[in-house]
Formats: sequence, C-alpha cells, structure tokens
Amino acid sequence: MSFKPLRIRKAAVLGAGVMGAQIAAHLTNADVETVLFDLPAKEGDKSGIAIKAIQNLAKLSPAPLADKSRQSAIVPANYDEHLELLRGCDLVIEAIAERTDWKLDLYKKIAPYLPESAVIASNTSGLSINTLAEALPENLRHRFCGVHFFNPPRYMHLVELIPSKTTDAEILAGLEAFLTSTVGKGVVYAKDTPNFIGNRIGVFSMLAGMHHTEKFGLGFDAVDALTGPAIGRPKSATYRTADVVGLDTMAHVIKTMADTLPDDPWHSYFQAPAWLKALIDKGALGQKTGAGVFRKVGKDIVVLDLAKQDYRAADQKASDEVAAILAIKDPSEKFAKLRASADPQAQFLWATFRDVFHYTAYHLADIAETARDVDFAIRWGYGWQLGPFETWQAAGWQQVADWIAEDIAAGKAMSNAPLPGWVTDGRSGVHGKDGSYSANQNKTLPRSSHPVYQRQHFPDPILGEKFDQGTTVFENDGLRLWHLGDDVGIVSFKTKMNTVNDFVLDGLQRAVGEAEQRFKGLVLWQAREPFSAGADLKGAMGLLQEGKIAAFEAMIANFQATSMRLKTSLVPTVAAIRGMAFGGGCEFQMHCTRTVAALESYIGLVEAGVGLLPAGGGLKEIALRCAKANPADPFNAVKNYFETIAMAKVSASALEAKEMGLLRANDTIVFNTHEVLWVAQREAAALADAGYRPALPSQIPVCGDVGTASLKMMLVNMLEGRFISEHDYEIGSRIADTLCGGVVERGSLVDEEWLLALERKHFVELAQMPKTQARIVHTLTTGKPLRN
Repeated sequence: MSFKPLRIRKAAVLGAGVMGAQIAAHLTNADVETVLFDLPAKEGDKSGIAIKAIQNLAKLSPAPLADKSRQSAIVPANYDEHLELLRGCDLVIEAIAERTDWKLDLYKKIAPYLPESAVIASNTSGLSINTLAEALPENLRHRFCGVHFFNPPRYMHLVELIPSKTTDAEILAGLEAFLTSTVGKGVVYAKDTPNFIGNRIGVFSMLAGMHHTEKFGLGFDAVDALTGPAIGRPKSATYRTADVVGLDTMAHVIKTMADTLPDDPWHSYFQAPAWLKALIDKGALGQKTGAGVFRKVGKDIVVLDLAKQDYRAADQKASDEVAAILAIKDPSEKFAKLRASADPQAQFLWATFRDVFHYTAYHLADIAETARDVDFAIRWGYGWQLGPFETWQAAGWQQVADWIAEDIAAGKAMSNAPLPGWVTDGRSGVHGKDGSYSANQNKTLPRSSHPVYQRQHFPDPILGEKFDQGTTVFENDGLRLWHLGDDVGIVSFKTKMNTVNDFVLDGLQRAVGEAEQRFKGLVLWQAREPFSAGADLKGAMGLLQEGKIAAFEAMIANFQATSMRLKTSLVPTVAAIRGMAFGGGCEFQMHCTRTVAALESYIGLVEAGVGLLPAGGGLKEIALRCAKANPADPFNAVKNYFETIAMAKVSASALEAKEMGLLRANDTIVFNTHEVLWVAQREAAALADAGYRPALPSQIPVCGDVGTASLKMMLVNMLEGRFISEHDYEIGSRIADTLCGGVVERGSLVDEEWLLALERKHFVELAQMPKTQARIVHTLTTGKPLRN
C-alpha cells in the first residue's frame, strides 16, 4: 500500500470545551500551530472564552501540555472576528457539544472559509458522520470524516477514525499516518454507527455492571473493588469512572444510545438508573462537583448506600472466595469457578462478562471490520489489559460460548438475542497467527499494510500475536544483545523493572565491545517499560549490611566505568527511552551519544530521595554540560541543575526533560511509543554514516568552593525554614560539592575522572549513614520515600 503524506503545518480546533482545549494542547505538544475557536464572549475580549480555556490548561490534571511554556503557542479566536484564520489551516477539528443541529449550523458558518486542501473532522463521540457531512459543500465532503479522541487526549492512546460514505481513501490514509506518528495515537477504523466502537461497548459494559449491581444486591464500592485492577482494568473501575466522566455526561451518553439505537435487542437497558437521575437532580455530578457516587470527606472516601439513602465509609472489598478465584492464573479455570460459585460477587462478575461478550459478538459486524478493532478500541480507549474478545478467547472460546448460549436459553442473559452463527462454528477464537476475524467478510484479516506501521517493529500485540524477536548475539542473567538482521545492535535488560545490577554492568560493557566489532551502532531499548528504575538497591543494601564496603565501592566504580564505556564507544550509542528513566537509567542515557525518547518518558536523577546522590556519572556529566554552556561562569546553570537533583525532580514528559537539561537539545522526541526503537536504529545508523567519533577528553572549568558555599547558603535557608531535614542538608551539601568540583578555586580545570572520584566518595560515605540506609529500606519495603 502506498499513500500520499498529509502535510499539516497549522490546525484549528472548533470548541474550547474540555475536549477541544485538550486536543489543541496535544496538537501543540506535537509542534502543530493551533488556533482554538469558541463563541464570542459577551463581555471583554471577544476571544475571552478561548483565552480562559487556554489558561485553564495549566490547572488540569493530568497535564494536557507536555511543556507548560507551550500554552502561549495556542492562538485564541472567536467565530465573529477570526474565521479568516481558517484559510491557512490544513486540519480543522470540530469539538463542540454533542448536538447535531449546533454542529450543522457551525459547518454552514465556516464552510466559506475552509480551503479546498484542508481536512475537516468532527470529534463527535457518537453522532452520525454521514449526517454531519451533508452540511458541508460538496467539494469538501470527500475531505471530511470523524476523528474521535478519548479523554484525556494526551494520554489515551485511542483515536477512532470514522469515514463517511464520501471520504477519500487517500485522505484517510494520510490522516492515519499523521495521527499515528505525529500525534502518537493508536488508530482504529470504526463504522458510522451510534457511539462507534469504544463507547458502544464501553458504555454497555458499564450499563451491564449497573444492572447486575442491583440484581445481585452489591454496594458500589464492592463493584469497584471487583471491576478494577482485580480483572485487569483501571483503578477507577465502574462507578469511579462514572464520577470522573461526570454523571450528567454519563446520562447523556445513555440517552443517546436510547435515542439512536431503537432496534438494539438490549434497548430496554439504555436508561439511567433512578439513583443516577436522583444524584443529577441534586447537582451531585461526580468529581467536578465534589460529590457523586463517591465523595471525599476530609481524608476519607465515602460511597452512596442506596439502602440507607446516605453516604457511608467506602470499605467493601472482594470476598475471600472471589479474591481467591481472581488470583487463579488460568483464565479457563477462573471463569469456570466464577460461573459455578454461589457467591453473589462471583455471579455478578460472570453475568457482567457474559453479557458484554454476548453484546460484543452480536454487534461485531455492525460496528467494526474486525475483532481486533474492537479489542484495541476497548484497551486503548478504556484502559483494559485485554479486550472483550481476547478475554473470551483466553478463557476457552467454545466453552464460554456454550455457557452464554445456555444462559440465553435459560433466560438469565440480559437479552434473548441469539449468538451469531460464527461464534459456535467450532472456532477456537477470533485472533490467530493469520490475523483477526471479520464477521462482515467471514474470514480472517491481517493487520493493516499501511506503511506507517513499518515504523513499529513491536506494535501493541493482540492475544496470541508474536513478533520476530531478532537474533541473539549473547546474553547473560542481566541483559541480551541482539539484532533484527541489520547493522545496528540492540541491548535489552532482563531484570525486574530493568534495574541495573552487576550482570547488567558487565553485560553492557561487553555489548559495547561487541558493537564496536560487529555493528554500526548500539541501541539501548527495553522490550517493556520502564527504560530503567535505576540501580538495584536491594543488592547494594546486601553489600552494605554485610559490611563489604570495598565491594560496594567497586560496584559504584564499575557503574561509572559502564557509563563511560557508553560515552567513549567507537560506534554511536543511542538510548531509546519510554516510561521511567530514573537514577542510573537516566545516567546511562546521559552518557549515550544520543537519546530517542517517547513523549511519555519520565526522567529524573532521584537518588536524593533514598539518601544518596547520582554516582553513575550523572553529576559529572551535568558539570560538563554547564561548563560547555558557559565556560567563563557555569554557576547559574549549576544552580538550576542543583535544585532539580537535590529535590529529586522527575520530568512529566520528554519535552519537560529537555527544559530541565536531562535531555539534550539535539535529542529526539517521538510521540508514538511503538516507534522509538525504529527511530533509534536510524539515529545510530545516521550518526555512523556521518563519520561519528567520540569526543576527545576535555578539561572542565568548575565553580569550586565559592560555588559550593553559595549552594550551601540556599540549603541553610531551606533548613531554617524547615523545608528540608538535616539529612537532606547533608545530601544536598555533597551534591553541591561534586557539581562544583570539590575544594578547589573557582575556575579551576578538572577532568572527568576527578568528578567521578568525588561522586564515588560522597556516594559511599552517604550509603554508610544510618539515615540513608533507613530511607533505602523504607523505599524497598513500601515503594515510597522516607523523609528523615
């Protein structure tokens, strides 16, 4: 398949509500010039509504902007004064309220200003795309489609792409590539049916949960305990999700299903429960009003109890029997026991799964081209670990199908609609090595052949999918060096959370040596997030507790040697980061020739949180960067870094990591996490082809004892103001001493080994202090930092 790239320099988002403003923010994250439109304000600046929405972005959590400074790049506009701005836009996304009449009126208003080359899209969550297309002039209809982001758009991977009858296939292909690579999304094509795929199945799942909550007499908190992480779904589960979405929004979506799906066999369930209507009438709309199904009272969470018609402590959990069943690893055994159990909680779970399976299978042909599209839509849009078809297949397709059919016949299911014939044709599932089942075509269809997916060596796998794992060069207990048949080596860790232990250190040094002999370059990439949680603290504590200080110091020296081996390699080394890169993981990427980071990379030198300082070369590298930035007076740069390290700050994105100086200005940020490896390989090859050589050793001008004294004064003020503890002061003082080059005169020249020796000295001395060891043990035990 070939396609014509869609070049989008400038976009407009119509509607500055919660979704519109956040879509504008994410386009701006991706360096797309964006204009945010809304109605003219009745008072003051006519663009006041859009201006306020842009200002509000900084207050939202999770943050829509990957770098707060980008807020000023979004241009506020209104429909009275600025429609001319549309003439310069390559993409226009409408994101106003879910009213067909309002949308049609807006389309007629903007149509004269839309360039014939622009792509026009609606972010509707379920209205008819074909109906909306009819409001546009005929010459623009072929460039119109649905592009449905999920909330919050920066973080939710799913975007549904919904063609109208007249949408040009070339436009769709170009838009798919733009959404996948530039914006970083997982694109699923949906048919033009009410609520498309994600909300059609996701909202039904919530409706089924609500129905069976009442049927089996369970509390809302008990249901959330059952339908969250216990079954591979988000912590917000069922009712907390409703609160976050907004109970009024939930009721609106349910009403939309009722109005637009009159012939659906489950139509009688498309109505808001009486308790939901009552809460809405009282103005208790969920999180946005401070009360809904749940409410926070002080530090406590209370939940609505329908029997008492009042709130009570939210303390109901899974029963012992159900908790034991859910802990079973074999899905077929787990489902068999859920169905056989007399426990109301087990019956609730089986009934909810059964009805979602039934509904999804019945509607597959109507809403999606393949079962893959349904599973990805639910995984990427609702955060389930497995989609409904994957869950069913993993539990034993035919056995579960027989159980569903039995329950339908017995009148236990929510609908007596029969299962489609293909469900019981002897198949073992809908996903296999050749692709996923299409009910429309009655055959298995492979993944998309769109060229954009060639950038993903390891796409998000559907159940049972396996990808080429490459050819192993060598592996030890800590890592594996391998390749994909080209001239770039790849090294991947095998430890828990990809932490760094002796096997990783020794293996990484060997991998660099192998790369120098066999490859153009070397990429550090992990098969699963995170990139690395840093050093193996458990192993380090073992040496300290046994009193093996010399061995402990040798381990730190080996860590530093590994970082320097990455830096001085005769072939380029590229760190391919996604997720967390903490401590030693951050230091490794700092020493690589280049870093390619997914937007959602969270990078930080966090050692101060466990009573230590960065000693894998991180402080040395920072001192070097500060000196390069301003050789005559590096102190201001050192001061900024000092605050970051002493406070153990972590970037909230790769863009923010650049602002913090933990990534370099010439490091690459990739928006789609599945493309990071592909881009990193090409970075390594390009560096090699350009004649890469490691930098010569250099002399580093440092701030000296004067700089250290200045930084210590900052610490004294914080100590006296009780912002830090005495041990924090101790740690901060040693960080300052290292960054400033120790007890030398201001402007002295030192080399990298001098700074590495300072790192080692302070790290080893801090590690022997009781308060540091208490912090390490507390973090290992609880996963949380200790302030002592």
